Amino acid sequence: MVDYMVVGLGLAGTAFCETLRRNNKTFVVFNDQSQTSSRVAGGLYNPIILKRFTLSWRADEQLAVSVDFYKQLEQFLNIQFDEKLNVLRKFASIEEQNLWFEAADKKSLKQFLDTQLVSNKNAGIKVPFEFGKVLETGKLDTKVLFDGYTKWLKQEKSIFLETFDYNELKVLPNFVSYKGISAKNVVFAEGFGMIHNPYFKYLPMQGSKGEYLVIEAKELQERNIIKSSIFLIPLGNDLYKVGATYNRDQKDNGITEDAKEELQKKLDSLLNCAYKVIDQEAGVRPTVKDRRPLVGKHPKYNNLWVLNGFGSHGIMIAPWASKALYERIEIDAPLLDEMDIARFN
Repeated sequence: MVDYMVVGLGLAGTAFCETLRRNNKTFVVFNDQSQTSSRVAGGLYNPIILKRFTLSWRADEQLAVSVDFYKQLEQFLNIQFDEKLNVLRKFASIEEQNLWFEAADKKSLKQFLDTQLVSNKNAGIKVPFEFGKVLETGKLDTKVLFDGYTKWLKQEKSIFLETFDYNELKVLPNFVSYKGISAKNVVFAEGFGMIHNPYFKYLPMQGSKGEYLVIEAKELQERNIIKSSIFLIPLGNDLYKVGATYNRDQKDNGITEDAKEELQKKLDSLLNCAYKVIDQEAGVRPTVKDRRPLVGKHPKYNNLWVLNGFGSHGIMIAPWASKALYERIEIDAPLLDEMDIARFN
């Protein structure tokens, strides 16, 4: 008998497992790596919606939890995956600059928006109206994070690299049983794969496919994250990640020529230098119709739980929502109505 069975090891699953470890709970994980959105994502944490200069949903609360969470996780795994980088928002006009200053005057945004505009000193980037700098931002190398955490789970013999078979799950009043393993609770953190879960597929998972390019641009030599109509994210060694597209119609992890052309067109309007496309990646984000997470208990079974629906903000939401779900299960602390799946019962 273990305390928890966790299904899925993206951002949600990893954050919840780490929350369990820090609270001395026993657990096993099932993961088949069928969901790629966390692994291929740009890895940004940024509290500001840069299209409208507004604060992301509860971003200040999430950032306060996630920064320390990832710092401790780096120390535990003895690896580095969190890089502090500034996000520079390219202005398209003087009017946008004025909107930036108006936003920076707001109490909720002051700590995140620098009022000192940044002049462009990189000849490889087209910037006629300067940049606005977002503070308290950075980038996680999610591949390094997931590989490091999976390695530790393997050492602990706590992970099964296989597809979870829902037909094998027996839900009993006080525990569940699955292929000879018993657990007090199951937490499903499957990302978009939740649409195949017979216990939670009733939830309004929408899904949004995102595609990214990895380019090599030796002349660019840029160390900041640049945001225009796309993000340009430095990876080191003259490599940059460019993204992302948003496609609600396609629900697969395959790359497309249309997305490549869309990203290159936007990239050409940003860069003044030569570049070469090295790679293209895709994944389906677990987006929800009301743009809020899916967290909580199954309406019928008291030991089945879900942790999902973080969309494109998983890096900041995952540690914060994991803590909330853990406290809901262990001490019956209430969940926020906005993210509790009871809103769809």
